Amino acid sequence: MGATPAWPPRSTPRLYVEPPLAPGPRALAGPQAHYLIAVMRLRAGDAVRLFDDVTGEWLATAASVGKRDLVLDVTERLAEREPVPDLWLAAAPLKKGRVDWLAEKACELGVARLVPVVTRRTVVDKPNAERLRAHMIEAAEQCGRTAVPELAPMVKLPALLRDWPAERALFFADETGGVPAAAAMRAHAGPAAILIGPEGGFDDEERALIRALPQAVAITLGPRILRADTAAAAAVALWMAAAGDW
Repeated sequence: MGATPAWPPRSTPRLYVEPPLAPGPRALAGPQAHYLIAVMRLRAGDAVRLFDDVTGEWLATAASVGKRDLVLDVTERLAEREPVPDLWLAAAPLKKGRVDWLAEKACELGVARLVPVVTRRTVVDKPNAERLRAHMIEAAEQCGRTAVPELAPMVKLPALLRDWPAERALFFADETGGVPAAAAMRAHAGPAAILIGPEGGFDDEERALIRALPQAVAITLGPRILRADTAAAAAVALWMAAAGDW
């Protein structure tokens, strides 16, 4: 006799929803309803997986499906919200496309908080927060995550450093040199953040201001020159490995 197929199957549509989930009916409209009805061809009785960044992941079935909206019956919690490593990524906004990629990878790699930071050489005055949030949610939906990084308001570098938490290490990628990143991260356990500058790097005054912060640790990411978004992903991966998350 064959094995019982997994339920719900891996092909089941998966969506992030607000507000927090609980057993009972949940109405959907707008883009999410369009996706389920027009793209996934959802029919009454079909399964959907939902998560909310608060209570975890739930199983629901389509109770009724209209042309533009539907009602799901939330029935069973499949998983609690996952534990998230206490790592922030503070990065200068990049041009559209590259900053979208950065937001996606921050979510996929397990960052708890993404902080856009304005430096003197930042080329983007104000990233589209709604779009960045949407990219992180989409990454969480596709990668099976039950947590989405917090997107902090954009902040200027001096203000970020002025209000820096005493207990949080700040690893900043310094193109002029520093401690090898993996060694530095192994030596500093606990809450941490990674600071990545713009494509043009930090200027001398900014670098001095960062180094004056007691929690700051200048790191190097090796002998090759990396673009800002690549440096961010590489540094986050190194921290996750040092923290035992990988």
